[in-house]
Amino acid sequence: MIQFIFTIILTALIFQGSAAAQSDLTESFNRWLVEFRAEALSLGISRRTVDRALTGLTPNPRIIKLDRKQPEFTQTVWGYLDKRVTKRRIERAQKLLQQHRDLLEKVQLRYGVQPRFLVAFWGLETNFGDYTGKLSVVRSLATLAFDPRRKGYFRKELIAVLRIIDQGDMTADVQGSWAGAMGQSQFMPSTFQRYAVDLDGDGRRNLWTSLADVFGSSANFLSSVGWRKDRTWGREVILPKGFSVELSGLHTRKPLSEWQNMGVRKAGGGNLPTVDIEASLLLPAGYLGPAFLVYTNYRKIMIWNRSINYALAVGYLSDRIAGYGKIKAKRSPDLAPLSRNQVLEIQRALNARGFSVGPPDGVIGPISRSAIKSFQKSANLPADGFASHALLKALRR
Repeated sequence: MIQFIFTIILTALIFQGSAAAQSDLTESFNRWLVEFRAEALSLGISRRTVDRALTGLTPNPRIIKLDRKQPEFTQTVWGYLDKRVTKRRIERAQKLLQQHRDLLEKVQLRYGVQPRFLVAFWGLETNFGDYTGKLSVVRSLATLAFDPRRKGYFRKELIAVLRIIDQGDMTADVQGSWAGAMGQSQFMPSTFQRYAVDLDGDGRRNLWTSLADVFGSSANFLSSVGWRKDRTWGREVILPKGFSVELSGLHTRKPLSEWQNMGVRKAGGGNLPTVDIEASLLLPAGYLGPAFLVYTNYRKIMIWNRSINYALAVGYLSDRIAGYGKIKAKRSPDLAPLSRNQVLEIQRALNARGFSVGPPDGVIGPISRSAIKSFQKSANLPADGFASHALLKALRR
C-alpha cells in the first residue's frame, strides 16, 4: 500500500508537476527524514554531520525517474565496445599510462594489479576523471532510500556516506552520479568505506583529485576480491566447425588443455597456452559472433560491475592499451539490437512454453539466458543462450 501511494504521488509530480503533488511528496519525505535522522544518530553518526547533511533536504523526483528509466533497445556487444573502446580513448590511455607509470608501478607492487587494467577501469568509469557526476550524493541517496523500490539497499548506502563524511574524507556537499557513485573510480559509499585507501598519506581518502588514492583504491578492491597478478582477463578464440555451443556460459569452467582438445584455438589460429588455467567460453553475440575464453580475472571484473559487456570492455581496452590488436571476428550483418518490448515478448513466450525466466523485466540476465538455451536445445537450434531476432522468430512459430 505504501509503495502504491508513493507511486501515485510521484507519477503526479513528475508528469503533471502539480503543486499539490509536490506538497504531498515533501510532507511524506519530511516524515521519513525525521525517522532516518534518529536512526543515523543512534548509529553513532555525529549530530554535526547529520545536521549539515540532512537539514533542509528535499527529494529529487528526477532521481526516481532515472532509476525507473528503461532503455528502448538492448545494446549489442559490438555497439557497446564501439562506444567505449575508441581509438581516441586507447591513445589517451596509453599516454596517461606512460605519464603515471611510476605511480602505477608502485600500486602494482603493493596490490598486484597491472597498470593497464587500472587505466582501463579509470577510462571506462569516468573517462580518466573527466566526469565524476554533478548531483548531490546525499540528496540522491536520500531520495532513493525514501523510494520503496530499493529502499533497503540505498538506506545502507546513505548511512555509509554519512559515516564517510563524519570521518572527514569528504564534505556533505559531495557530488556524484544519480545513484550515488563517487569519485574517479565511481565507488558506491559502502565500497568506498571498505576499499578506499589513503595512498598519498595526506590523511584523507580522496577519489576526486588524488590519483594515488584513485589507483590505490581500485587496486585494493580488485586485490581484495581475488585478482590474480600473474594472469590476464582472457582472450579471443576461434571454435571448430560443429562445436557444441551449449558449453558456452560462465557456469561452465574447463582447463585450457580441455578446450584445446576440443579444437578451440587462439583467434590467430595458434594453440592455446599450456598453462594450468580454468576458463569459460563466452559468446556475447551468439554462435555467429566473437568467442572468448575468460579467466578468473574476468570474474573479478564482474564483481566490480556485473555486466558481461562491461567486463569485456575492461579486458579489451586493457589489451589495446598494451598494444594488442582489434577483435578478429567478423560482424554478423543481421545482428540488430532488440527493443525492450521484443525482449519482454521473448521472456513471456519462454514462460508460456515452460522455460521459466521469472517475471518478465525486459532484461536478459543469467536466468533468461539459461531458459533460452533450454528452449534452443528443445528446438534443435544452436544452444548459445543468445537473445536475437532469430530466437524471437522461432518462439513465434
